[in-house]
Amino acid sequence: MEQKDWMLEQINKLAEESQDYRQIALYQAFVDLINEQYRRIEMTQGEIDGRMWSRNQWDRQS
Repeated sequence: MEQKDWMLEQINKLAEESQDYRQIALYQAFVDLINEQYRRIEMTQGEIDGRMWSRNQWDRQS
């Protein structure tokens, strides 16, 4: 999550310095995109973890 925090921090700095509404909107879209990507990564990691520990998967390998 360090990368996510760093990216969001940099984008927020750019947005604070900007006077152009279009740039600010673009930065907000970047923030939304980053948050969505990290949400999907977390969900996928949970799914992989769940499949690895699934009792049904253990029975098939026996």
